[in-house]
Amino acid sequence: MGTTAHHRRPELAAFLRGRRARVTPADVGMPPGLRRRTPGLRREEVAQLSGVGVTWYTWLEQGRPINASPQVLDAVARTLMLDPPEREHLYRLAEVPFAAAPEGLSRSVGVEVQGIIDALDPLPAVVYTSRYDVLATNAAYRDLFLIPETVRIGVPNVLWTLFTVSEEASPVVHRERELPLMVATLRSCYGRHVGEPAWEDFIRALSQASPYFARLWASGEVTQPGPRVKTFRHEAVGELRMTSQSLSIDGLPESRIVVYTPENEQTREKVALLRGRRQRLWPVTDEEAAEIVQEWNTKNPAL
Repeated sequence: MGTTAHHRRPELAAFLRGRRARVTPADVGMPPGLRRRTPGLRREEVAQLSGVGVTWYTWLEQGRPINASPQVLDAVARTLMLDPPEREHLYRLAEVPFAAAPEGLSRSVGVEVQGIIDALDPLPAVVYTSRYDVLATNAAYRDLFLIPETVRIGVPNVLWTLFTVSEEASPVVHRERELPLMVATLRSCYGRHVGEPAWEDFIRALSQASPYFARLWASGEVTQPGPRVKTFRHEAVGELRMTSQSLSIDGLPESRIVVYTPENEQTREKVALLRGRRQRLWPVTDEEAAEIVQEWNTKNPAL
């Protein structure tokens, strides 16, 4: 069947032309050369720098329905100096399944994000990755949720803690309801990371450490993060009912701020009491907690 205008991808064509126009020869280390009629790189230059044929790239930029591999799209993305959101957009326009590059995923937060969650105190707030790794916390979160077993395990990952500690030590009261939802949320993100060693190793290791996790993972249930009312326990004040709310973070792909808000007046009073007394479930300093997170991130460089 011949290529017709109906089968073309005009959005892809416009996107590539626009991005090509903004990259200068100097940006990619090319000599200035002759004077140019239009700004940016020529098509043949993009093709050469990307290691693809001129005809193939021309057809891609014209929006023709040609097959493009992730490796080739990544090469074009590097040549055109696309940032992570633009790279993902290129994949979508080219109708190729997108997988986030490990180098595009952050293992830490900046002072701005840390300042935001610190300012939310006395509301507990934490920054999770899509795998429930803990990137940052505020004091209220540490007051309520970090338990002695976390220090012993040395893994700042919520799923790992909840599935490997005893039910009595767990800060989550209704484990039979909450843990399946967390695993289903994890699976909804796993589809973007199938085959990645860090994810596969994590799931394999946790399945070996927890038969309960292995059963839930095998069920194949999927859900998305969303606001929920959860019940937690604290050795000093008893049960607390909190509503969790997830907030996305610009510039931190697959990471989110989760804020816990008291669901009733009694819980609100307990949270205020804890803030005033700063009682913790675990006797560890902020510096020691940061060392645990740093060690985990070093051993697990990709999400």
